[in-house]
Amino acid sequence: MTVIALTGGIGSGKSEAARQFSRLGVPVVDVDLISHTLTQTDTPVTQEIGRTFGKEFLTETGALDRAKMRALIFDDETQRLKLEAIVHPAIQSQALIQLAANEHQLQPAYQILVIPLLFENNRYAPMLQKIVVIDCDEQLQIQRAMQRSQLTALQVQKIMAAQVSRTTRLRMADDVIENNGSLEELEEKIKRFHEKLIKTCIVSK
Repeated sequence: MTVIALTGGIGSGKSEAARQFSRLGVPVVDVDLISHTLTQTDTPVTQEIGRTFGKEFLTETGALDRAKMRALIFDDETQRLKLEAIVHPAIQSQALIQLAANEHQLQPAYQILVIPLLFENNRYAPMLQKIVVIDCDEQLQIQRAMQRSQLTALQVQKIMAAQVSRTTRLRMADDVIENNGSLEELEEKIKRFHEKLIKTCIVSK
């Protein structure tokens, strides 16, 4: 199984890059999407969050209240680590299930595993063959995140501060795809990168 990690800071364009890989026929497993699924109404994860943090951090339907939790964890690292201890193992377990199913059913040349917090924990490192970072200027990150998620600049900056620095991310990458331009430019870069990967994967098999 060849698994390529796709990561980048908030607002860098990871989700769009993942969509473009998917359009090229590459199986994509996104831990953010898994996280959203696991924190919907009355799941084992949200039940544990309610027991740990209190019912006030859940919505009336029993889903995670993301805005309230975000306000808590980005002002308190202890609380953030407590949440991650609940959520991350469940996310990883589901990611492994999806990767194995893709491998069995599709037998792809490679798969993309989208992990926003790849460098903040090492739990995925043993399964990865390559790390690809989607990168853009930090001011552009802030603008994109504000537009996408209706966050203030201060909220985005707090999220960025909780992630590894851009310098660290670039240093630890095997490949970097720059995303300061248009969607069309990103699409062309993803296509070229995909073609290079396909050749590499075929040669290595």
